[in-house]
Amino acid sequence: MIQVNNATISESALMAEVQYHPADSKRAATLKAAESLIIGELLRQRAKALGLTVKSELNSASDDDFLDALISQELPIPTAGDEECQQYYKLNPHRFASSPLLEVSHILLAAAPEDDKARVEAKILSEQLISQLQQGESLATLAKHYSACPSKETGGSLGQISRGQTVPEFERQIFSAEPGLLPQGIESRYGFHIVFIARKVPGKLLPFSAVQQKIAEYLNEKVRRKAVAQYIHTLIVNAEIDGYDFKLSDSPLMQ
Repeated sequence: MIQVNNATISESALMAEVQYHPADSKRAATLKAAESLIIGELLRQRAKALGLTVKSELNSASDDDFLDALISQELPIPTAGDEECQQYYKLNPHRFASSPLLEVSHILLAAAPEDDKARVEAKILSEQLISQLQQGESLATLAKHYSACPSKETGGSLGQISRGQTVPEFERQIFSAEPGLLPQGIESRYGFHIVFIARKVPGKLLPFSAVQQKIAEYLNEKVRRKAVAQYIHTLIVNAEIDGYDFKLSDSPLMQ
C-alpha cells in the first residue's frame, strides 16, 4: 500500500497497473507502475486544488488529461522562434542533408550469427580475398566463386545505395568509408562482406525553409518534456509519500 499525501494507492490498483509497464523483471514493472500511479495521483490532487475537473479513479491512461490542463494553467512553455530554429539548423547540418549515394559492390561470405566456427572461417577467408583484390584480382571473378549474395551474378554489384536500404551494421560502416576497397571485411548478421565503393555522391543540405517547421516542432517538444519533468519533480519533492522511495528510482525525473 502506498500513501500519497491524503490518498491511498491500494495493492490491487498497483497490480492492475503493472500490465501496462513491461520490463525485464516483475520488480522493475512494479516499480514503474508505482511511479505512474503516484504521479497520476499527484496530478489529480494538484488539479483538484486548482478547481479543475478531476476523475476519482486511478488510471494512468487519464493522466495526460490532467497534465494538459495543469500545463495550460500553471506551466507556460515558450516556443522556438526563427532565431532558435536557425541556430539549430546551422549547428546540426548533418540532420538536414539528403542521404549520400554510394555505388557499391561486395562479396558476401555467409555465416549464421550463432555459428562461431563459420564466423571465424568467414573472417579468415575475407582477409585472404581482400589480399588477393589488393594484388589485382577481379572482384567480379571472386564474387562469382565465393559470394552467397544474388549480386554475384552481376559481379557483386549492389548498384546505388542510400541510407535505410541496408542493415544498420553494414550501413554504418559503408557510409563512413571513402571510395575504394575497404581494408577489412564488414561483419553483419549475414556473415562477412568484402566491400568496394566505386563512387560516393555526398548528400545535399536541404534549405532551411524546407525543414523549419520540423525543427520548431522538435525544439518545442524538447522544451515541453523538460518543463513537464521539472514540474512533476516539484510535485514529488513537495509531497508526503509513504511506501515508495523515489530516491531509489532510476527515473530521469529524479536525476
